[in-house]
Amino acid sequence: MSAQLTHLSVPMTPRPISGRLRKNALRNIKERSIEAVLLAAASVAVFTTIAILYILIGETIDFFKHVTIGRFLTDRQWTPLFDDAHFGIIVLLTGTLTSTAVALMVAIPLGTVIAIYLSEFAGHRTREIVKPILELLSGVPTIVFGYFALLFVTPLLQQLIPSLPGFSILSAGLVMGIMIVPYVSSLSEDAMRAVPMSLREGSYAMGGTRLQTALRVVMPAATSGIASAYILGSSRAVGETMIVAIAGGMQPSLTLNPLEPAATITTYIVQVALGDLPHGSTGYQTIFAAGLTLMLITLTFNVVGYFLRKRFRETY
Repeated sequence: MSAQLTHLSVPMTPRPISGRLRKNALRNIKERSIEAVLLAAASVAVFTTIAILYILIGETIDFFKHVTIGRFLTDRQWTPLFDDAHFGIIVLLTGTLTSTAVALMVAIPLGTVIAIYLSEFAGHRTREIVKPILELLSGVPTIVFGYFALLFVTPLLQQLIPSLPGFSILSAGLVMGIMIVPYVSSLSEDAMRAVPMSLREGSYAMGGTRLQTALRVVMPAATSGIASAYILGSSRAVGETMIVAIAGGMQPSLTLNPLEPAATITTYIVQVALGDLPHGSTGYQTIFAAGLTLMLITLTFNVVGYFLRKRFRETY
């Protein structure tokens, strides 16, 4: 019995940690550190969005303490900086939607045709040359596009339409459409190239031509990706500022006629943000109400794009 007690009272020496376990523990620490860094980087976008919404909503609430929501939505004039102030956001919405519609009428057909050519008809060498050049177009500063619209496109249109004024939504929208072509074509082409080759081979085996295969097999199979490209192009057109500011005229008028000058939400925000209005005034707070409206429009586009992707998601 005493021998057993003596044996139990002897302290056990800790076993040394093997080099393998020490290496695994160090690797786990590194991986968790990398995960923490990646999570922090991903959280930046979330926190930035929350901060933007907090500022916009807070300032917009203060704005609606002076201007009723009904007046904001139904007034047919937008003159917040005049003595006889009017706050009808519908005036800026018509300019925004008109310029976006003109841009999409250019970008969607042209971008889709380019995507079909690059995906289904162009050779490898042609694709490798044309696609980078096309994507380089998206890196041109928008102010350059604005002066291109004002000094080249507008005079050209005036030769076709003599009554066209020097500033018009038509000129700005056409150049905006050219600007967003790379967004539509690049994403659409990527979606089409993701379609399995077996679907194309099945179409060819049934006697389909390359054009029939592209239009009736590849495009329906890539509907979700193509829809996402269209939504991205729409959001890009809605948020464009400099082209419309330079070529559109920045004249707030309630019109859906692209042959007339008009102001958009973004151009008004730029116009007021560069002025001398005191912080906290009703005129200054209009830019936050307009900005929140613009963000809701963009959110609507994103939600529609999400449901389209979910509805037409490829099953192959």
